[in-house]
Amino acid sequence: MFEKDLKFLEDAFKQYYFDHFNLINVPDRASEREFGYMKFNTGMIRHISLKTDKDLHLMLMSNIPSDVFCSNAYYTFPSMPMSEKDWKEADIIFDIDAKDLKLPCRKDHTCNKCTSCGEIFVLQDGCPKCKSNKIEHISLPCDNCMAGLKKELSKLDKVLTDDLNIPANDIVTSFSGNEGFHLYVKHSQYNDLGSKERGELIDYIKFQKVIPETFGFKKNNPSKSSFPEFDESGWKGRVAKELFGSKSKKSKLVSKIISDGYVAYREKLDEIGKNSIGIKIDPNVTVDIHRIFRLEGSLNSKSGLCKLVCKDVEKFRPYTEACLIDDKPTEIIANCPIKFQLKNKKFGPYNGEKTSVPKYAAVYMMCKGIANSA
Repeated sequence: MFEKDLKFLEDAFKQYYFDHFNLINVPDRASEREFGYMKFNTGMIRHISLKTDKDLHLMLMSNIPSDVFCSNAYYTFPSMPMSEKDWKEADIIFDIDAKDLKLPCRKDHTCNKCTSCGEIFVLQDGCPKCKSNKIEHISLPCDNCMAGLKKELSKLDKVLTDDLNIPANDIVTSFSGNEGFHLYVKHSQYNDLGSKERGELIDYIKFQKVIPETFGFKKNNPSKSSFPEFDESGWKGRVAKELFGSKSKKSKLVSKIISDGYVAYREKLDEIGKNSIGIKIDPNVTVDIHRIFRLEGSLNSKSGLCKLVCKDVEKFRPYTEACLIDDKPTEIIANCPIKFQLKNKKFGPYNGEKTSVPKYAAVYMMCKGIANSA
């Protein structure tokens, strides 16, 4: 990153933290958690212990971090090296990201940046300028992406509350500040699960590694009566609705399933797990019991947007509500071949031109790597 761009972003982030201390607080049981941060152009600094909001705010203003993190795990000695922390338990966290939904709209709001020469372009695999294949994909998500994410969140919330008996009050959903959402399950009966057990929980939620017998197909003696009914709870009821559509169609479709055979049914269950009823969470996030996560209220250096708790997920508008940097007019050199929208204002496309935009848009484009300070 150019020195001028670095100073601009550091100043913008520092001003944000000065103006929005009310949004940035240590979580409960802060003295048992590990904190960490990154600065622009540097690596991760972690194994930090913070006990109060005053400690946190002092760290923010002293270091001007690009990203701030906090563990979902609780330790006896959070500031010690990992092998000496003495892990106690960890809240369950799920991550749902727009890139994992593989929506058709993604190609319309993604451009490529050559990491060799910096050329920005669309619709090509290789750099048109230097012919390099070292390409970074830059996505500026749209409202359709957010709608897809909210649909997955709704499915996940239902599985957690209906199947796993987690109280709704123990579930907190936050916009990540870039392209996804984090769903936290706090203080639950699952907090003491290790990585292996969390992996099994993921298999259940993603509806994978499914056994046909569980869903009615007895390998040696299949019977129509053993297939799931519409009014059954959990995955059996969801499978019935997905496979049969309506009760009137069930008998005919079950006959076809039996005729096609056990292996075909297993493949069909795998298919609906991947493409429809399974929930598209990132498994690596949930199984990592030592991970540190972006702190609520902090900025995301990939966008300049805030990680924000969603009080009403369906009504939440991330690219308006989480866009909290001020609107001071700012001159930039923008090279953004696709359109995007922030705070109900449309921007782009730009072709390497000098332009004036609100500071929040300048920060967004510079964090995305598609603009520089003028």
